[in-house]
Amino acid sequence: MRRFVQINIDDDERFRKQLLYYMRNVGSGEILDGHGYTGSQFQSSTIEFIAGVDKLHEINDDFGALEKFHSQHNDWMLGFLTYDLKNEFEKLESRHNDEIELPLFYFFIPRFLILKKDGKWQIGYDDSEDKEEDVNTFLKSVRLEEEFEEEIPEVKLVSKVTHAEYVDVVKNIQHHISIGDVYEMNYCIEFFAQNLNISPIQLYEKLNEVSPTPFSAFLKYHDKSLICASPERYLKKEGRRLISQPIKGTSARDPNPFIDKANIEYLKTSEKERSENIMITDLVRNDLSRVAKQGRVKVEELCGVYSFRQVHQMISTISAEMDERYSWVDAIKATFPMGSMTGAPKVSAMKLIERYEDTKRGLYSGSVGYVTPEGDFDFNVVIRSMLYNQKKGYLSFMVGSAITALSEPEKEYEECLVKASAIMKVLNAGD
Repeated sequence: MRRFVQINIDDDERFRKQLLYYMRNVGSGEILDGHGYTGSQFQSSTIEFIAGVDKLHEINDDFGALEKFHSQHNDWMLGFLTYDLKNEFEKLESRHNDEIELPLFYFFIPRFLILKKDGKWQIGYDDSEDKEEDVNTFLKSVRLEEEFEEEIPEVKLVSKVTHAEYVDVVKNIQHHISIGDVYEMNYCIEFFAQNLNISPIQLYEKLNEVSPTPFSAFLKYHDKSLICASPERYLKKEGRRLISQPIKGTSARDPNPFIDKANIEYLKTSEKERSENIMITDLVRNDLSRVAKQGRVKVEELCGVYSFRQVHQMISTISAEMDERYSWVDAIKATFPMGSMTGAPKVSAMKLIERYEDTKRGLYSGSVGYVTPEGDFDFNVVIRSMLYNQKKGYLSFMVGSAITALSEPEKEYEECLVKASAIMKVLNAGD
């Protein structure tokens, strides 16, 4: 049984960094940090920060056994769902090359679970495995972690898709739209670097400085890491209530306040950006209705515009009350992967994604999050993120945009570069 004890932290920021640095010492670890974002638009909970350090139990081989695994241990789980888990739910496949090599999904029950909740820090441990003195030893080890500065080298990035190739693909997608195959499709391209020796911890720390977001995450899975600055929630469950907050619609920030305000107004009034968001909102409503009580799916906010450090985003919020017949795993099966990263209709869009993209998405456009003993959860959308296979020295990040009949290929390409800007800065890769 997991017991929680309150811990006194003198310097929150320093303690967060020390936990991050400690991740070098474990095989499995995860940090989820909301960076102080609050307010109804993010439907924020009282949990501000979560870290799971080391593992007691894990599962990564049979998604059908996940619910049983959770029930058996009746504990907190942290982990991830890759985009390619779609193949378990639909008759789909992923044949592209995968340089990161993560499993389809992974959850672990952490040895130590650190929470900042209601403004207070606490640590949870399994009292059948550890005692309070073991907790104290762990915390002492964390606090001994020294800040380190590793200068991030200038990283030579390569795009798998040239500008001209991108434009051609967008035109092909628009042909599919014109003949009714899809209404909208999220098309993504990969940037990568090879033979790279770099600290994923330093990358995450710098990414947080450049682009703090409400759903940021650091994940360590053996020699593979996720460095994530996501502004988007995939799905949250509180009791029988589900909340999804798809993002569709992006405009750049600008240091000139007049231009910045104009960019906000563009996003609010753009027919193209609003149509993208509304199509995905309808898709999410349809997905949630598969596990909701009849008539209990509601659009709480449509096309709200919110500002982050790097971009302005259009966000809609859809909620639903789950039917008692369905479990928390059923909610994931009904809605994964998130519509904002696929398109509509979802299955048709995913077939075209496989046809036109040339990289296996893996954890990109998948999700990272946690599940409580009660079966509540909160999962992000893995975007604005880097994936790193340390053993192979391969670093990858992907960016994309929604292609509709109204899309202009050149502007879509520019949007991809805007979304990539924070990561480019972190990697000293220029514009």
